[in-house]
Amino acid sequence: MAKKIRDDLCADVVLGVGAHADDLDCNAAGTIARLAAEGAEVYYLILTDGSKGTKDPDITVESLAAMRQQEQRDAAKLLGVKEVFFLGYEDGALEVTLQLKKDIVRFVRRLKPDVMIAFDPTFVYDAQQSFINHSDHRACGQAVLDAAYPLARDHLTFPELAAEGLTPHAVRTLLLTNFVGQHYFVDISDTFKLKLKAIAAHTSQVPDPAEIHARFRQRAEKLGKQTGCEYAEGFVRLDIGICA
Repeated sequence: MAKKIRDDLCADVVLGVGAHADDLDCNAAGTIARLAAEGAEVYYLILTDGSKGTKDPDITVESLAAMRQQEQRDAAKLLGVKEVFFLGYEDGALEVTLQLKKDIVRFVRRLKPDVMIAFDPTFVYDAQQSFINHSDHRACGQAVLDAAYPLARDHLTFPELAAEGLTPHAVRTLLLTNFVGQHYFVDISDTFKLKLKAIAAHTSQVPDPAEIHARFRQRAEKLGKQTGCEYAEGFVRLDIGICA
Protein backbone atom coordinates (compact mmCIF):
# COMPACT_ATOMS: atom_id res chain seq x y z
CA MET A 1 0.00 0.00 0.00
CA ALA A 2 1.23 3.50 -0.80
CA LYS A 3 2.42 5.81 1.93
CA LYS A 4 0.05 8.06 3.84
CA ILE A 5 0.91 11.38 5.39
CA ARG A 6 -0.20 10.16 8.81
CA ASP A 7 2.49 7.47 8.78
CA ASP A 8 5.71 9.37 8.27
CA LEU A 9 5.17 13.08 7.76
CA CYS A 10 4.44 15.59 10.47
CA ALA A 11 4.87 19.33 10.26
CA ASP A 12 4.78 22.31 12.58
CA VAL A 13 4.92 24.84 9.74
CA VAL A 14 3.89 24.37 6.10
CA LEU A 15 4.43 26.82 3.24
CA GLY A 16 2.53 26.30 0.01
CA VAL A 17 3.79 28.25 -2.99
CA GLY A 18 1.57 28.68 -6.03
CA ALA A 19 1.91 30.63 -9.24
CA HIS A 20 -1.76 31.63 -9.25
CA ALA A 21 -4.49 32.04 -6.68
CA ASP A 22 -6.20 28.68 -7.27
CA ASP A 23 -3.15 26.47 -7.80
CA LEU A 24 -2.64 25.15 -4.29
CA ASP A 25 -6.34 24.57 -3.74
CA CYS A 26 -6.73 22.54 -6.93
CA ASN A 27 -3.61 20.46 -6.37
CA ALA A 28 -3.23 20.09 -2.61
CA ALA A 29 -6.19 21.51 -0.68
CA GLY A 30 -7.08 18.16 0.89
CA THR A 31 -3.55 17.68 2.20
CA ILE A 32 -3.33 21.30 3.34
CA ALA A 33 -6.62 21.08 5.24
CA ARG A 34 -5.47 17.86 6.84
CA LEU A 35 -2.16 19.31 7.96
CA ALA A 36 -3.92 22.36 9.39
CA ALA A 37 -6.39 20.14 11.24
CA GLU A 38 -3.47 18.17 12.68
CA GLY A 39 -2.05 21.35 14.19
CA ALA A 40 0.35 22.71 11.57
CA GLU A 41 0.60 26.43 10.87
CA VAL A 42 -0.04 26.68 7.13
CA TYR A 43 0.82 29.65 4.94
CA TYR A 44 0.30 30.43 1.25
CA LEU A 45 2.66 32.40 -0.96
CA ILE A 46 1.14 33.30 -4.34
CA LEU A 47 3.68 34.54 -6.86
CA THR A 48 1.64 36.23 -9.62
CA ASP A 49 -1.28 38.65 -9.62
CA GLY A 50 -3.51 36.23 -11.56
CA SER A 51 -4.57 39.11 -13.78
CA LYS A 52 -4.78 37.25 -17.11
CA GLY A 53 -6.84 34.16 -16.29
CA THR A 54 -10.27 35.07 -17.69
CA LYS A 55 -12.46 34.86 -20.78
CA ASP A 56 -14.53 37.87 -19.70
CA PRO A 57 -13.92 40.62 -22.30
CA ASP A 58 -15.20 43.34 -19.98
CA ILE A 59 -13.05 42.76 -16.89
CA THR A 60 -9.90 44.78 -16.29
CA VAL A 61 -6.50 43.53 -15.18
CA GLU A 62 -6.79 45.45 -11.92
CA SER A 63 -10.27 44.21 -11.01
CA LEU A 64 -9.43 40.59 -11.86
CA ALA A 65 -6.26 40.70 -9.75
CA ALA A 66 -8.20 42.10 -6.78
CA MET A 67 -10.97 39.55 -7.24
CA ARG A 68 -8.55 36.64 -7.32
CA GLN A 69 -6.76 37.79 -4.19
CA GLN A 70 -10.03 37.85 -2.28
CA GLU A 71 -11.04 34.45 -3.67
CA GLN A 72 -7.75 33.03 -2.45
CA ARG A 73 -8.18 34.50 1.01
CA ASP A 74 -11.69 33.06 1.22
CA ALA A 75 -10.54 29.62 0.07
CA ALA A 76 -7.56 29.58 2.41
CA LYS A 77 -9.77 30.45 5.38
CA LEU A 78 -11.94 27.41 4.66
CA LEU A 79 -8.87 25.17 4.80
CA GLY A 80 -7.42 26.58 8.01
CA VAL A 81 -4.56 28.47 6.34
CA LYS A 82 -3.19 31.06 8.75
CA GLU A 83 -2.16 33.75 6.25
CA VAL A 84 -1.83 34.34 2.51
CA PHE A 85 0.98 36.41 0.99
CA PHE A 86 1.05 37.79 -2.56
CA LEU A 87 4.18 38.80 -4.48
CA GLY A 88 2.31 40.37 -7.41
CA TYR A 89 4.45 39.23 -10.33
CA GLU A 90 2.71 39.60 -13.70
CA ASP A 91 0.51 36.64 -14.60
CA GLY A 92 1.83 34.74 -17.62
CA ALA A 93 5.28 36.32 -17.42
CA LEU A 94 6.86 34.54 -14.43
CA GLU A 95 10.55 33.79 -14.93
CA VAL A 96 13.11 31.97 -12.82
CA THR A 97 15.16 34.97 -11.77
CA LEU A 98 17.47 35.51 -8.84
CA GLN A 99 15.06 38.15 -7.56
CA LEU A 100 12.16 35.69 -7.55
CA LYS A 101 14.28 33.15 -5.67
CA LYS A 102 15.28 35.80 -3.16
CA ASP A 103 11.63 36.76 -2.64
CA ILE A 104 10.79 33.13 -1.87
CA VAL A 105 13.86 32.71 0.36
CA ARG A 106 12.68 35.71 2.37
CA PHE A 107 9.47 33.88 3.27
CA VAL A 108 11.25 30.58 3.88
CA ARG A 109 13.60 32.25 6.37
CA ARG A 110 10.77 34.24 7.92
CA LEU A 111 8.29 31.35 8.36
CA LYS A 112 10.79 28.47 8.67
CA PRO A 113 8.59 25.73 7.20
CA ASP A 114 9.27 22.05 7.78
CA VAL A 115 7.33 21.21 4.60
CA MET A 116 6.88 23.15 1.37
CA ILE A 117 4.27 22.35 -1.28
CA ALA A 118 4.80 23.51 -4.86
CA PHE A 119 4.78 22.44 -8.51
CA ASP A 120 7.16 19.89 -9.97
CA PRO A 121 9.03 21.94 -12.60
CA THR A 122 9.84 18.78 -14.59
CA PHE A 123 6.15 18.30 -15.38
CA VAL A 124 5.94 20.05 -18.73
CA TYR A 125 3.08 18.24 -20.47
CA ASP A 126 0.95 15.11 -20.47
CA ALA A 127 0.50 13.73 -23.99
CA GLN A 128 -2.21 11.26 -22.95
CA GLN A 129 -4.44 14.06 -21.66
CA SER A 130 -3.25 16.63 -24.23
CA PHE A 131 -2.33 18.86 -21.32
CA ILE A 132 0.41 21.51 -21.25
CA ASN A 133 1.51 22.72 -17.83
CA HIS A 134 1.37 26.51 -17.56
CA SER A 135 4.78 28.16 -17.91
CA ASP A 136 4.16 30.06 -14.66
CA HIS A 137 3.70 26.71 -12.88
CA ARG A 138 7.03 25.43 -14.15
CA ALA A 139 8.84 28.66 -13.23
CA CYS A 140 7.25 28.60 -9.79
CA GLY A 141 8.39 25.04 -9.20
CA GLN A 142 11.98 25.65 -10.25
CA ALA A 143 12.27 28.81 -8.18
CA VAL A 144 10.92 26.98 -5.13
CA LEU A 145 13.37 24.11 -5.57
CA ASP A 146 16.28 26.53 -5.79
CA ALA A 147 15.06 28.62 -2.87
CA ALA A 148 14.53 25.59 -0.64
CA TYR A 149 17.91 24.11 -1.51
CA PRO A 150 20.45 25.50 -1.19
CA LEU A 151 19.64 29.22 -1.12
CA ALA A 152 17.53 29.47 2.05
CA ARG A 153 20.00 27.26 3.91
CA ASP A 154 23.30 28.96 3.11
CA HIS A 155 24.11 31.96 5.31
CA LEU A 156 26.42 33.49 2.69
CA THR A 157 23.53 33.63 0.21
CA PHE A 158 21.50 36.84 0.47
CA PRO A 159 23.29 37.96 3.67
CA GLU A 160 21.40 41.25 3.40
CA LEU A 161 18.30 39.40 4.62
CA ALA A 162 19.97 39.20 8.02
CA ALA A 163 19.26 42.92 8.36
CA GLU A 164 15.58 41.97 8.29
CA GLY A 165 16.19 39.51 11.11
CA LEU A 166 15.93 36.55 8.75
CA THR A 167 18.33 33.72 9.54
CA PRO A 168 19.05 30.71 7.28
CA HIS A 169 16.67 27.79 7.36
CA ALA A 170 16.85 24.23 6.01
CA VAL A 171 13.53 22.92 4.67
CA ARG A 172 13.01 19.27 5.51
CA THR A 173 10.52 18.03 2.91
CA LEU A 174 9.10 19.12 -0.43
CA LEU A 175 5.79 17.84 -1.78
CA LEU A 176 5.64 18.53 -5.52
CA THR A 177 2.53 18.26 -7.66
CA ASN A 178 2.95 16.23 -10.82
CA PHE A 179 -0.05 14.51 -12.41
CA VAL A 180 1.96 11.75 -14.08
CA GLY A 181 4.91 11.12 -11.74
CA GLN A 182 3.33 10.75 -8.30
CA HIS A 183 4.75 8.28 -5.81
CA TYR A 184 3.57 9.63 -2.45
CA PHE A 185 -0.14 9.62 -1.68
CA VAL A 186 -2.12 11.36 1.05
CA ASP A 187 -5.48 10.15 2.36
CA ILE A 188 -7.82 13.16 2.10
CA SER A 189 -11.07 11.30 2.72
CA ASP A 190 -11.86 13.49 5.74
CA THR A 191 -10.98 16.77 4.03
CA PHE A 192 -12.15 16.20 0.46
CA LYS A 193 -15.35 18.22 0.95
CA LEU A 194 -13.25 21.14 2.17
CA LYS A 195 -11.15 20.84 -0.98
CA LEU A 196 -14.26 21.16 -3.14
CA LYS A 197 -15.44 24.18 -1.14
CA ALA A 198 -12.04 25.84 -1.52
CA ILE A 199 -12.03 25.29 -5.28
CA ALA A 200 -15.58 26.66 -5.54
CA ALA A 201 -14.44 29.82 -3.75
CA HIS A 202 -12.50 30.75 -6.91
CA THR A 203 -15.64 31.92 -8.67
CA SER A 204 -13.75 33.74 -11.43
CA GLN A 205 -12.14 30.46 -12.44
CA VAL A 206 -15.03 28.03 -11.87
CA PRO A 207 -17.91 28.81 -14.27
CA ASP A 208 -19.45 25.36 -13.75
CA PRO A 209 -18.84 24.11 -10.18
CA ALA A 210 -20.63 20.80 -10.78
CA GLU A 211 -18.38 19.93 -13.73
CA ILE A 212 -15.23 20.95 -11.87
CA HIS A 213 -16.24 19.01 -8.75
CA ALA A 214 -16.94 15.90 -10.81
CA ARG A 215 -13.49 16.12 -12.37
CA PHE A 216 -11.68 16.46 -9.06
CA ARG A 217 -13.81 13.76 -7.46
CA GLN A 218 -12.91 11.34 -10.24
CA ARG A 219 -9.21 12.11 -9.86
CA ALA A 220 -9.27 11.78 -6.07
CA GLU A 221 -11.21 8.51 -6.24
CA LYS A 222 -8.72 7.08 -8.72
CA LEU A 223 -5.79 7.90 -6.45
CA GLY A 224 -7.74 6.61 -3.47
CA LYS A 225 -8.06 3.20 -5.07
CA GLN A 226 -4.27 3.05 -5.29
CA THR A 227 -3.92 3.71 -1.58
CA GLY A 228 -6.85 1.87 -0.05
CA CYS A 229 -8.85 4.96 0.91
CA GLU A 230 -11.83 6.86 -0.44
CA TYR A 231 -10.04 9.98 -1.71
CA ALA A 232 -6.36 10.84 -2.10
CA GLU A 233 -3.94 13.41 -3.45
CA GLY A 234 -0.58 12.49 -4.97
CA PHE A 235 2.84 14.12 -4.93
CA VAL A 236 6.50 13.67 -5.64
CA ARG A 237 8.11 13.75 -2.20
CA LEU A 238 11.66 14.96 -1.68
CA ASP A 239 13.16 14.71 1.80
CA ILE A 240 15.86 17.32 1.23
CA GLY A 241 16.70 17.65 4.92
CA ILE A 242 19.32 14.95 4.38
CA CYS A 243 21.17 17.38 2.11
CA ALA A 244 21.51 19.99 4.85
